[in-house]
Amino acid sequence: LEREISAGIQQCIGPEYAGPLGILQALANRTKLLFKENILPSRGNTRLFSIGPVIAVISILLSFLVIPFSSRLILADLNISIFLWIAISSIAPVGLLMLGYGSNNKYSFLGGLRAAAQSISYEIPLTLSVLSISLRAIR
Repeated sequence: LEREISAGIQQCIGPEYAGPLGILQALANRTKLLFKENILPSRGNTRLFSIGPVIAVISILLSFLVIPFSSRLILADLNISIFLWIAISSIAPVGLLMLGYGSNNKYSFLGGLRAAAQSISYEIPLTLSVLSISLRAIR
């Protein structure tokens, strides 16, 4: 109800009304994202600040290579694909740390440390649950 009231005040239409099945809304969001201004910190390390999100996103997208989407759609069929998925997905916090450190601001750095710590702490139960399911599937 709150979102409907907020959308009414802002005169926004929902994605289901923007073209067939809301496809045009996703296209408009991608176009808007591509043309946004890239804001860099004036006193920070612009290389670290720019490469941090790239490392995080690429590591997440690379982790999709080893996930079998169906019996016919397997991008990389490896014997160690579960371990490779865990290793690749653990690179994303490094990008968060680079982003926080590259801003040359102590609060941004603490925010990057916090985000990286949360990501790492969520990886441990995720790894244990994925490995337990895979060990059960072997039998």
